[in-house]
Amino acid sequence: MHTLFVSFLLTFLFAACAVVPTPAERRVHADELAAAHGWQAEPLTASQFELMTYIPRVILRRERLTIYIEGDGLAWLDPVTPSSDPTPRDPLALRLALVQTEGNAAYLARPCQYGNARQDGCTERYWTDARFAPEVVAASSLAVDKLKARFGALQLTLVGYSGGGAIAALLAARRNDVSDLVTVAGNLDHRAWTTHHRVTPLNRSLNPADDIEKLDGIRQIHFVGPADRIVPPWLTLNYVEHFSGTQRPVVKQIEGFDHVCCWGRIWPELLREAALPM
Repeated sequence: MHTLFVSFLLTFLFAACAVVPTPAERRVHADELAAAHGWQAEPLTASQFELMTYIPRVILRRERLTIYIEGDGLAWLDPVTPSSDPTPRDPLALRLALVQTEGNAAYLARPCQYGNARQDGCTERYWTDARFAPEVVAASSLAVDKLKARFGALQLTLVGYSGGGAIAALLAARRNDVSDLVTVAGNLDHRAWTTHHRVTPLNRSLNPADDIEKLDGIRQIHFVGPADRIVPPWLTLNYVEHFSGTQRPVVKQIEGFDHVCCWGRIWPELLREAALPM
């Protein structure tokens, strides 16, 4: 079985055997979602990558900023064929950012998404086995710095969807301005994940589960769907067991939900219940 047969399965959760939209069509889809909420695209140069962000057209400078980090996107076309462009078919993290009703929010894509897959520095390893590589985390942190300055923020809440949850956790472990870490169907231990699915390890990637000590003291809330077969909830529950009793992250299981459905529909309600600072 190939490394990311699971990503292939996720592709078909979005639309069984439908024709895959072109990268340009996927970018237009994200642009239209953002524009409908008064947001716009803003690419940021971060080390070797150009990372796409979406932010509100009108920014009110506040002390706190919530940054939503996208999942792995369209990484594979089938069990043996990497995609030529990892731009997501339907950017769930963007949908979550757009429905946040309180405070400032911004969206951060992953390297090579949104029409940048042919840029210098982009190779398919950055959406396959090196998706959480040190240089990916470093570039994402530079982009976070720029977003933080753009909004005049001092403190951050990071929200990561799926593989974006790994990036969010790796960033939180390496920064001193993240007070809250939130994941939705987050892959927080890719070593356990690849073992569970019997696929090739992501040997060129950092693993959040190796940063338990650095993450101790950061408030963490992890939303999982009991029907999620891509990142089963027990993987998240095993991850939190490594924390001390007083610092153990919160895991909230939302009945009827899976890896994709239906996070955007009740996201404002989940945020209110989590009582996150905004």
